[in-house]
Amino acid sequence: MKINLKRLDRQTIVITGASSGIGLTTAREAARRGAKVVVAARAEDALRRLAEEINGFGEQAEYVVADVSRREDVQRISATAIQRFDGYDTWINNAGGGVYGRIVDVPVDDERRLFEVNYWGVVYGSRIAAEHLRTHGGAIINIGSVASDRAIPLQGAYSASKHAVKAYTDVLRLELRKEGAPVSVTLIKPTAIDTPFFKHAKTYMDAQPVEPPPMYAPDTVTRAILYAAENPVRDVLVGGAAPLQSMLGRLAPALGDRFMNATMFEGQKSKRAPEPGDNGFPERFSGDLRERGNYDVHVCESSLYTEIAIRPMVKMAVMTGVGLGIASALWKRRG
Repeated sequence: MKINLKRLDRQTIVITGASSGIGLTTAREAARRGAKVVVAARAEDALRRLAEEINGFGEQAEYVVADVSRREDVQRISATAIQRFDGYDTWINNAGGGVYGRIVDVPVDDERRLFEVNYWGVVYGSRIAAEHLRTHGGAIINIGSVASDRAIPLQGAYSASKHAVKAYTDVLRLELRKEGAPVSVTLIKPTAIDTPFFKHAKTYMDAQPVEPPPMYAPDTVTRAILYAAENPVRDVLVGGAAPLQSMLGRLAPALGDRFMNATMFEGQKSKRAPEPGDNGFPERFSGDLRERGNYDVHVCESSLYTEIAIRPMVKMAVMTGVGLGIASALWKRRG
């Protein structure tokens, strides 16, 4: 069955993890472009203020206090969207967190809790959304990570959870396609993004977590997400560094190991020690409506690679240009 996705201004969009970072940026931009939004997270005060902000400039928003590791909470998000807006067209599984430290230093209970959010939250959201969308049509968009292609030291459990999300998303896409369901399933795989993620992540290191530059603005991920809400696309790497990281994992794993050893052990430690109130995942949650992390790292406000990836005409023009360049070089050599 052909998949026809609506324009954003005719959609209702569900977003989990909407109280900070990528989820918050996406909720604001989707509403600005005319979509109705249902925002979910654990921080009730932040969600209330976000809904009031969106409703205040003439758009429509509803919020649901929910922990995505609880199936009944995720079911309530869906029920709220159906009750308030008669359904939804796009479901974005964005909620997640991280734990930093060597595998032998991170308690198994922390790894298990991280999987409950990062993996099982995606499973519950995807199953519940698919049940609704296989009848009505629409998109499921899962926020993964380039770490699903190239595991990152000191982020063992996080990398494992994103590998699991990738596998689950790939199989869900295949099975929905096989049954002819009018549902697009997309995996978004960002590289390091300037959000409060690193301040929220639990750490067993002697320093605040950070990522080596370059980081990218959360808007770069939002652009990819909202493109996928309107256009069926399999997956999108976000950030100019992402294709290199992905390639090192898939095509040159031994070279990737050497690169990771050289850059990621010290490169993920900031110059600041952990501070009280930070690094509280999963016990504490974000309630301050912050899109950015404001780290002492260079941040790219845009990504040419991602713009090319989500714009078919630009992508075709670039590929044509590359092809003509190669052909010209071969012709000159032959001459």
